[in-house]
Amino acid sequence: MTMQKGAFMRGIDKMVIKEIPVPEIGKKEVLVSLEYVGICGSDVHYFHNGCCGSYKVDLSEDYMLGHECAGTIVKVGEEVERLKVGDRVALEPGITCGECEQCKSGHYNLCPDVVFLATPPVQGCNEEYIAFPENMCFKLPDNVSTKEGALIEPLSVGFYASEQGGVKTGDTVVILGSGCIGLVTLLACKAHGAGKIIVADLVEARLQKAIELGAAEVINSGKEDALKKIEELTNGRGADVVFETAGSPVTIAQTPFIVRRGGTITLVGISAKEEITYNFAQIMDKEATIKSVFRYRNIYPKAIAAVSSGAINVKGIVTHEFDLEHIQDAYDEAVNNKTDLVKAVIKVK
Repeated sequence: MTMQKGAFMRGIDKMVIKEIPVPEIGKKEVLVSLEYVGICGSDVHYFHNGCCGSYKVDLSEDYMLGHECAGTIVKVGEEVERLKVGDRVALEPGITCGECEQCKSGHYNLCPDVVFLATPPVQGCNEEYIAFPENMCFKLPDNVSTKEGALIEPLSVGFYASEQGGVKTGDTVVILGSGCIGLVTLLACKAHGAGKIIVADLVEARLQKAIELGAAEVINSGKEDALKKIEELTNGRGADVVFETAGSPVTIAQTPFIVRRGGTITLVGISAKEEITYNFAQIMDKEATIKSVFRYRNIYPKAIAAVSSGAINVKGIVTHEFDLEHIQDAYDEAVNNKTDLVKAVIKVK
């Protein structure tokens, strides 16, 4: 039996590398030699807290994290038609049933029976090889690296957020939070033609990254009143579209005070608190629209095309890179270095 290396969390804040079998592939599956895996905020929550929202890791067993990945196909099943050995692919990590009301209506991201990598109890992809359905593997153009391919997953969240928010050419946009998801939302809003993008965060390094990627204005909300500053920057009008990407009860509660009359609020970040105090009087008075984001749907081809065309520089969000052997260091850094780390990736091979 051919073996491979896989990295597992063993309890809270501990990673171990083990030898595990290389999986067999089904008739409609491909075997992908993984080259890059991103570290998502949800991975960090599972690693450090054992849970993310309502999803909890069974800490009595080793658990594999990772769902942002790309690599090269090394084997194909006998009924695979579209892909071949040697193709470089990005993997969309959710395998849906295809039969439910949500799937058949095109809202497959809401499939109640989805099998999503690194969402307990489903194992993730911090490993050298993975077997995956052909229809959830997307071929990368020659000018898109597998490192960029691994970033298509978070970029798709930002792309979908921008679409949910209905961002149009010339819009004034406020993004609360400039972690990875805030930054990919920034990139997607730019690609959709937003005129003025204002980003607020508590971490200066993340704000500098937002400027580097095209934000018109940034606000360190730990040093100044974000609401007053946004009012000043929008001449009292407010934002056409407000994105909350931090998942903080504080910033979620700020959104109705930032949006303009008739504008749209898009909730992207997931809070650890299931119930949050919210001023609906502001929403009613402004006739504002509230949208929410759960992952993405039908986005990967567009996101890949945007990176290939040069419209989006997704690799610009990466600040740290580690090899698989040092995955413990990578996760420790992701937990403890809020000053410099924006996005970390694992180079598998």
